[in-house]
Amino acid sequence: MSKFTKEDIKKLVLEHKVNYIRLQFTDILGTIKNVEIPVSQLDKALDNKMMFDGSSIEGFVRIEESDMYLFPDLDTWVVFPWITGTGKVARLICDVYKADGTPFAGDPRNNLKRVLKEMEELGFTHFNLGPEPEFFLFKLDEKGEPTLELNDSGGYFDLAPVDLGENCRRDIVLELEEMGFEVEASHHEVAPGQHEIDFKYADAVTACDNIQTFKLVVKTIARKHGLHATFMPKPLFGVSGSGMHCNVSLFNGNVNAFFDDTTELKLSETAMQFMAGVLKHVQAFTAVTNPTVNSYKRLVPGYEAPCYVAWSGQNRSPLIRIPASRGLSTRVEVRSVDPAANPYLAIAVILQAGLDGIKNKLTPPASVDRNIYTMTEEERIEVGIYNLPTNLHAAVVELSKSEVIRGALGEHIYANFIEAKEIEWDMFRTAVHPWEREQYLKMY
Repeated sequence: MSKFTKEDIKKLVLEHKVNYIRLQFTDILGTIKNVEIPVSQLDKALDNKMMFDGSSIEGFVRIEESDMYLFPDLDTWVVFPWITGTGKVARLICDVYKADGTPFAGDPRNNLKRVLKEMEELGFTHFNLGPEPEFFLFKLDEKGEPTLELNDSGGYFDLAPVDLGENCRRDIVLELEEMGFEVEASHHEVAPGQHEIDFKYADAVTACDNIQTFKLVVKTIARKHGLHATFMPKPLFGVSGSGMHCNVSLFNGNVNAFFDDTTELKLSETAMQFMAGVLKHVQAFTAVTNPTVNSYKRLVPGYEAPCYVAWSGQNRSPLIRIPASRGLSTRVEVRSVDPAANPYLAIAVILQAGLDGIKNKLTPPASVDRNIYTMTEEERIEVGIYNLPTNLHAAVVELSKSEVIRGALGEHIYANFIEAKEIEWDMFRTAVHPWEREQYLKMY
């Protein structure tokens, strides 16, 4: 049941003295877009009659089929607490529809809902996601542009004065809580300047909405502190990169379908099959969960990021970890995802991969309970551990081979995503980088 009705929204506009509403949606690359309207246009928006030009959005449609409509999800209503002055600004997250009233296949949020319907056809009621997004804080220069200068020298769980980002992080948490987030943990991460804020799990669509809102809040509040927040996976060489571990679980009503008290690990057959599907398809969906050239600078040995396809209980070197909690908290932690990923697409491909494992009754390989980073290549091969793709090009090649992951994206998103990533790789491949000049300019 919805939290808000149209009348509720209208009352809240008056109560909070809202002057503008941002109708927000996400493009294929994960970038937040919005159409800002004055409060006088609210009725039109609530009646799903707000139109925009889809041809101006990366990967949406051609100019001859550009009319798109925004259908607000009333439960995403929130007033931005940091905006003051002549009037407040509120936000509604929208689904994108075509002029004929059907959901637009190129809308990542609509696409995730489509995959969730497949899940429901298999007898599950919802798919929960608890994300763990990490980010770096860099100082701004006198022109307000980001530098590579960190504002602290802290490490994992450090406190001030070593962690000088603590005040900024605390303000981010306070803003999130005012917007309705239930923040579970906030701490400094391993690398200097790196932070993590974890918020409570939710159903897949709501959790993805929360990730997008979280990014917006982090960047906005960081700038108020004279800092630039980046979710770039690996902004600095020689330190850990930023991940976004995804804790996922399937439910039947109030019953966690991943829990079974009668098995040795207290994991159900469903959990094992789901995990097997993720492990089978992870090479194909890595282009989606790790979507930039820079993503693959994080997925290297030695920095706690998973670059090998395996699973374990408490061991943190494999791609999948099963946290110790059981009962309703039983979950599968997919550790390869990074925060540059479009969350709606990342969760769609993870879910589709897991459902394929359930449908085909797949069995995962044996768990790996030793540090994979210390194993030789021969030892890894012997126990069936293989590598994730090592660059964006290799990941896109793997994606292009998979009918299952192609199906998870749908034809429109798949074609436009592949095209965008091929262009991105070609730009990187043909650019001359500073490392090349350092190595070769004098030598040759």
